[in-house]
Amino acid sequence: MVTEEKRKELDDRARAGEVVVPGGRGGNSLEAQVNLAKGRIDGGQTRLSQLGKEGYREMGLKGVLSTREEWGGKAAKLKGINIDESKLKTGTKE
Repeated sequence: MVTEEKRKELDDRARAGEVVVPGGRGGNSLEAQVNLAKGRIDGGQTRLSQLGKEGYREMGLKGVLSTREEWGGKAAKLKGINIDESKLKTGTKE
């Protein structure tokens, strides 16, 4: 358990712009960084359960291949890499 003194120190550092919680980038306080990190973890787990391991990997590959000029499937196509879009379907209607 974190002491109140340590919590205040971490909060002060976060308010000064330092990332004190892994995954908490962008938070302006300790609480905000904790919430951001939790949301990123939960969001990733949700997407993994929706897409399955293969779909999650394909989605990550699209992101890795993206550049400022070309992104997603278009970037992969230009590099001659085939992305199996069928693995990215979640079955939900939008």
